[in-house]
Amino acid sequence: MQPLQSIRAPIAAILLIQAFVLVVRELIGTRLRERGIETDFAKDLSYLVVPLLLAGTLYPVLKVHKAYLLELFSVRRLTMRLVLTAIAIGVLARVVYWCQLLGSIAFGLLTNSDPAAIPGPLVSFGCPPAHVFLLGLLVAIGLVPVIEEIINRGLIQATLMNRGRWFAIIVSALLFAAFHTPASMPFVFIFGIVFAMQFANTRTLWTTIITHATYDGLIQFDWRCVQGNWNPPIGDTPMLGLGVTYLLGLIVSCAAIAGLLTRAGVPKTPRTQS
Repeated sequence: MQPLQSIRAPIAAILLIQAFVLVVRELIGTRLRERGIETDFAKDLSYLVVPLLLAGTLYPVLKVHKAYLLELFSVRRLTMRLVLTAIAIGVLARVVYWCQLLGSIAFGLLTNSDPAAIPGPLVSFGCPPAHVFLLGLLVAIGLVPVIEEIINRGLIQATLMNRGRWFAIIVSALLFAAFHTPASMPFVFIFGIVFAMQFANTRTLWTTIITHATYDGLIQFDWRCVQGNWNPPIGDTPMLGLGVTYLLGLIVSCAAIAGLLTRAGVPKTPRTQS
């Protein structure tokens, strides 16, 4: 396989193109909302232009590195162990998110100052209309992971590898986080490092795409189908018992992810008989 260090993609141009495409997407989403389309559905509809715009604007870069990118998508390098490991990392990443969120609430680090907020905890279930949910699932599982992993891992991280493995991992994770909302940047950066380590260890985009799709797919269910309220009064926090429980869950999940990353190495190429 072509070594990652030999890739020379124009990072600055890629970032500018990515920013331009996302601005266009936001403008389209705004117009859709102005026409009365529900916010989440408009957001997903507007994302459908992103693959087309990126394919057109990044065509010269994709053409130059076509053979390399095709190798990153080779199914010969994909094993059942890598697939199951990638899915497990995605699930554990979502567990980490919920543990840190609920733990922050339990310790009183995250509070709601609205006196009318429902104390809770209250949980209810109810998914949006099928066409809204299915489009969201298509975008979250089929489009976003593929596009973001090709750009951030396949091109940017691989180009940075000539400056060192950890330099490439950290900088690519920072650039990955920069294209997300400010509130989510710290968490995205941490799991950008996880994705980058996966890619460096396995040398295939399938593993990072599967993990990314698993995480984003779970978001569609627990974000769109589960409605929860938990705003404990300031006088009731910190809840040390609950906080410690969530903290332990966070530590165990992070340790499990680290263990899975060390086991997800480069698949061995089958030997040919002479």
